Amino acid sequence: MPPTEYDSGSVAWVLISSALVFLMTPGLAFFYGGMVRAKHVLAMLMQNFTAIAVAGIAWVVVGFSIAFGDGGPLIGDLSYFGLTDYSTPIEWTGLPLLVFVCFQATFAIISLALVTGATADRWKFGAYVAFGVLWVVLIYSVIAHWVWGGGWIAELGALDFAGGTVVHINAGAAGLAMAIVLGKRRGWGKDPMRGHNIPFVMLGAGLLWFGWFGFNAGSALVTNDGNTQLAAVAFLNTLLAGGAALLGWIGYEKLRHGASTTLGAASGIVAGLVAITPAAGFVTPLASIPIGLVAGILCATCLGLKDRFGFDDSLDVVAVHLVGGLWGSLAVGLFATSSVNSLVTDSGLLVGGGAKLLGIQAIAALAALIFSFVGTFIIGKLIGMFMQNRVDVETEITGLDQAMHSETAYEFTSSSQGAHRGGPLAQATASLPGSTAAPVPATTTKEEV
Repeated sequence: MPPTEYDSGSVAWVLISSALVFLMTPGLAFFYGGMVRAKHVLAMLMQNFTAIAVAGIAWVVVGFSIAFGDGGPLIGDLSYFGLTDYSTPIEWTGLPLLVFVCFQATFAIISLALVTGATADRWKFGAYVAFGVLWVVLIYSVIAHWVWGGGWIAELGALDFAGGTVVHINAGAAGLAMAIVLGKRRGWGKDPMRGHNIPFVMLGAGLLWFGWFGFNAGSALVTNDGNTQLAAVAFLNTLLAGGAALLGWIGYEKLRHGASTTLGAASGIVAGLVAITPAAGFVTPLASIPIGLVAGILCATCLGLKDRFGFDDSLDVVAVHLVGGLWGSLAVGLFATSSVNSLVTDSGLLVGGGAKLLGIQAIAALAALIFSFVGTFIIGKLIGMFMQNRVDVETEITGLDQAMHSETAYEFTSSSQGAHRGGPLAQATASLPGSTAAPVPATTTKEEV
């Protein structure tokens, strides 16, 4: 029978965690927005904020029911369709149903938003909206059922504390599929495509790290009895893994390229957070340090995969989320211990157990990768049969912001003629008293913006 009373502390904590995870999507918008060129930044922000609307509505109407309805090993039933009856909770959560719905909705939202990093600068907005509805219902919700809703991966014994398979492997594989469907950006591999605002990236990384404490520690769900300690362990692991990965990434950069960059630090943080997500509630704080350190180094070394295999993953979703998610899921099989969580029945290989859990984790990770990649590829191709998936050449050159949304992120006065083309700093330097710098030519082409 469902409980007649709920622990008020647990309810409050999960609602607060829901707000923290919600903040991650605007944080991701800044993180991604800073890494694109100035003429595309509003389009990136628009896609991320629209994910809140699209995924949130799709999740409540049908996605949650597919994920957590009774159903069978492959898909849930429609018993929660539209949440018309929310009086009966899912007993194992220890929470009122709507509290759990809120928390899980934020996971679906950011998973959709993550995909946009692989497709930056070229996805037509209407096609993205259509994709979002179909992907949340047909891909995300199904994998969530497999892992968290009593599906076949859960029955297999695989462990995913907060979304290594459901969120990161899933979104990384989907991003790869859509990057292939859409094709490469105009000028990819030839023209410079550096991010236009690294402070935006750092701000976004900070907001992501902040929200990630709710992402991981909130996944303990109830905070009474033994789970009080579990939430604290997940919280601490989130801190340590992010920090270790930051050091790993910038250390690799220093040895390989001679400089540690702020962009590398931000990317390292996210890589470590991705890796610890599936393991946060199953490993000790000491184990979270090598998990994060390996994630930082491994993800940094995998940045070259897109050049080697010829796919244009604009903002390295594959290297950070797919590779980081794979490593984190396998790390559960190496470091998980029942001393942290009683759900661990077979300890990890490096903490006195055998290889059984590692094998199970590998099967679950591979299944999520294949299903997401193939399913997303099919969805992308189907949408392309009914509407244009990719923007035209003129829109891509002009910039998605102006062409699709009739806006620009940065406005300049007429007294700064050409400043937006040569850069505000260049124009300002040219106007300094005694400066010998040549003024910025007014004939700069669109391709140079």
